[in-house]
Amino acid sequence: MDDFLTLDKQLCFAIYETAGKFSKLYTTILQPFGLTYPQYLVLLALWEKDKVTMKELGEKIRLGTGTLTPMISRMEANGWVQKKRSTVDERNVYITLQQKGIDEKGNITTKVSEAIQTCNIEREEYERLMQQLTILQKKLTKLL
Repeated sequence: MDDFLTLDKQLCFAIYETAGKFSKLYTTILQPFGLTYPQYLVLLALWEKDKVTMKELGEKIRLGTGTLTPMISRMEANGWVQKKRSTVDERNVYITLQQKGIDEKGNITTKVSEAIQTCNIEREEYERLMQQLTILQKKLTKLL
């Protein structure tokens, strides 16, 4: 049982270390586009469904408005997205893709796909990992 308490046997450390490596990988991929990983998540969400409220976007990518608002402002200044207050309900701010966000989708997703392929993760392995991580996230969510 004492062996379990070593650093190399800790699942939390393995996930932390793996997340750090993914972060470096994505930083390298996204840097030429002038994007950060959280900004990439915004684009992914908007490529799935454009014109969403700031609240919906925050829920989708699991970021609070305190983090999301300045990030969206930077993305707007760099031509990726546009934010527009609703004329029906001024409490709602809608986020939509600008033309750059639409046009660069193919280039960005191609670079990401190429990078994932260089990791030598087979499709079946990728799907298994996603399934296992989703189960783990749900178990942890129940605790927290």
